[in-house]
Amino acid sequence: MRGISLIPRLILALVLVTLAIDSASADRRVAFVVGNGAYKNVAQLPNPPVDAKAMAVTLRNVGFDVVEGTNLNREQMTEKLLDFGRRSQGADVAVFYYAGHGIAISGTNYLLPIDADIKSEMDAKLGAAINVDVTLDQTLGDAKVKLVFLDACRDNPFAAKIRSSASTRSVSVQTGLAEMKSGEGTLIAFATGPGQTALDGEAGTNSPFTRALIAHITQPGLEIQQAMTQVRAQVNEETGKGQLPWGHTNLIGAVYLNPAAGGAPAGPSAGTVPAAVAAVQPANDVELEFWRSVKDSNKAEELKAYLTNYPNGQFRSLALARVASLENGPSTTTRNLTTGVDPATFTEEGTQVTEDQIGLDKGQRRDVQRRLTGLGFDTKASGKFDEPTRAVLKRWQAARGYPSSGYLTKLQHKALLAEIIPASVTASASEDERPARRTQRSNGGGGGGHHRGGGPDAGAAFIGGMMGGILGGAFRR
Repeated sequence: MRGISLIPRLILALVLVTLAIDSASADRRVAFVVGNGAYKNVAQLPNPPVDAKAMAVTLRNVGFDVVEGTNLNREQMTEKLLDFGRRSQGADVAVFYYAGHGIAISGTNYLLPIDADIKSEMDAKLGAAINVDVTLDQTLGDAKVKLVFLDACRDNPFAAKIRSSASTRSVSVQTGLAEMKSGEGTLIAFATGPGQTALDGEAGTNSPFTRALIAHITQPGLEIQQAMTQVRAQVNEETGKGQLPWGHTNLIGAVYLNPAAGGAPAGPSAGTVPAAVAAVQPANDVELEFWRSVKDSNKAEELKAYLTNYPNGQFRSLALARVASLENGPSTTTRNLTTGVDPATFTEEGTQVTEDQIGLDKGQRRDVQRRLTGLGFDTKASGKFDEPTRAVLKRWQAARGYPSSGYLTKLQHKALLAEIIPASVTASASEDERPARRTQRSNGGGGGGHHRGGGPDAGAAFIGGMMGGILGGAFRR
């Protein structure tokens, strides 16, 4: 009889264990992901919609229920926020991600719908913009872990209007976003420090901050605060120390968005992830080499080839995000070259004065010449804007619809840096310069002084190429 009575007990125990497992795996993850770029009253931003699509893919891959939107007006953003607020109630992890224009007025941060037209502080307070503090409090309040990523630290496009309307009292209009404090169980991360502006990256790709987030926050077994350390390091390096993400955290436990299989525990607030995601294995040498060969490709089929060969590979999330970026955003061959370009670019005519105001040194002039060559407007990378270069500049300007004077304006220079060129251009340009340096050494007759005399020019050529790459990545937004 005792043996018989044990059977129901065993069944009950098994049921309880099963329920416990189901409860542990029922980790509720919700994310709000929005990217606004098609602004109606200020300069458009080409990258935020691409950033949002890539981030949505990344989060879905680790089990998030994503409320997603791009180019939303005030009414549409409100609807998405209400939906997100309902879904995030009682969630184990809630992520709030926004890319687009954001402004800070008198220490309060606001996110801008695409139909925003802010002429005064009152406009923002009465609902033309989205108050960040109120929004986070209302939508994330009940979640156990709250992760906030704001890729919105750009120049305030309404700053001049707001200042001019503040005739009766002082109104502080900041550059970038204002500092924010996080509550218990919250991590807040900005693309750059308070009061500073972030870079956008190449048109039609991801911003440096979003690209780094995608690369690190869902790495298997990487705790979120460790991931953010890697995000800061990547952005700092990629932008030539021109941008350093900033954050504030009050997390009270370890949080893993993608626990490693058999590795780091999810922790009480991170839960588990789907088996397909947890099964990611460390990359071997063959996979690593394969990934290196396609990671910078602008062809979705090459990235899909990696996914076919390594469906659970180490770089699966990155590959999926890049594919989403390429398929949903402009490609290098068909994208509209004028997307996100300030309208003034098409009306302001360049002169020697406007070009001098840019302050291009010899290395930066070489970079301009190499970019023109990479875009099919062949010219010699001499570092001097001689008559042949002016003629090439005229052809480039005419092809883009700019006034073709042969002299650059600041906006035209920025537009040129935003155009995507083959990664091999700088390298091939350096190859072209080698015969000249060898000739210089030969003319020196082998004397040590002549060799040293050629050294600085060779060094300048190298530094110019390196600076061109850094500046190109840093100012492309």
